[in-house]
Amino acid sequence: MNAADTAFILAAAGLVLLMTPGLALFYAGMVRSNNVLGTIMQSLIMISIISFEWVYIGYTMSFGPDIGGFIGDLSWFALKGVTTAPSDTYATTIPQIVFMIYQCMFAVITPALITGAFAERVRFAPFVVFSLLWAILVYNPVCHWIWGSGGWLGKMGVLDFAGGLVVHVTCGAAALAAILVIGPRRGYGKENFMPHNLPMTMLGTGLLWFGWFGFNGGSALAADNVAATAFVATHLAGMAGMAMWTIMEWIKLGKPTTLGAASGAIAGLVCYLAVSAKTRLGYDDSLDVVGIHGVGGAVGTLLLGVFASRAVNPGGVDGLIAGATSQLVSQFIGVVVVGVYAFVVSYVLVKVIHATMGLRVSEESEVQGLDYAEHSETAYN
Repeated sequence: MNAADTAFILAAAGLVLLMTPGLALFYAGMVRSNNVLGTIMQSLIMISIISFEWVYIGYTMSFGPDIGGFIGDLSWFALKGVTTAPSDTYATTIPQIVFMIYQCMFAVITPALITGAFAERVRFAPFVVFSLLWAILVYNPVCHWIWGSGGWLGKMGVLDFAGGLVVHVTCGAAALAAILVIGPRRGYGKENFMPHNLPMTMLGTGLLWFGWFGFNGGSALAADNVAATAFVATHLAGMAGMAMWTIMEWIKLGKPTTLGAASGAIAGLVCYLAVSAKTRLGYDDSLDVVGIHGVGGAVGTLLLGVFASRAVNPGGVDGLIAGATSQLVSQFIGVVVVGVYAFVVSYVLVKVIHATMGLRVSEESEVQGLDYAEHSETAYN
């Protein structure tokens, strides 16, 4: 066991946890003023609900002893046998319980990301049920397929260093499924849904950027050269994304926007086109989850098959530029399989919950706003 690695991953876990309240602020600043607390609550409740699920069944389903390449068994139910001793399989230089809590933070933020797609129009109780079932039926299986020992996509060679597939493609596919079932906000395309507090969104951007150092750097699972490379690449990616999105807006609109700068820092240039396309396609992805996370995760996953190099990570693989074509094929298969699975299961899940519990708020509640309609509170007096 390595004390430096342990300290590093503990710190990284804290940074990833910080991303969820950062996301709450990022989203809350972009909604209307009568939906601020409802939006924040949808993200923050995941820290409780998904952590509970992870401790009892999520971790063992995702990383437990393999069953046929598709799911982990229940050997580690309620963290049975998960101790301060290192795992024989995962992150062998740190206590297994540290690896568990680090992965928990990934599980927490993933369903929170989905909430931006259907902001301002979903009831709280059915949403909590959806999130819990989604974690069990989508996140945990996909996590095992790719990151779990014996997972079938992992054995095929599909790589996901820090959640491009497990986090971003799954939440993007789920977001698309949800908005197709739930439908657009009332007045979408007719009313002007302007962000009510962009400084709040910028604060959330800063917290997300800061947390991403733990998200990406910590995914090396050791305080080593790979972590250092990921740490630097994280900052450079955010920097370049912010710069290029700002330039594109400057060219297209004549003026740069703070919202564009924030979106660029989170997503990068490739997602600018995807976000712009939603208007032409006519779906109401309120806070651009499909474009930023779904498309961004898919493109990033595919580009790993192009740019991967053992010169950067000796324990990794070579991609297309290094002369290997097989990795790009594997990455493509991973994107298609994960995207289709997450979309289909999410679509069915939203349909069932909407039919049985009523996922969408009433017209009166939507006009009133989620803050008072769902929580009997107001953000501003």
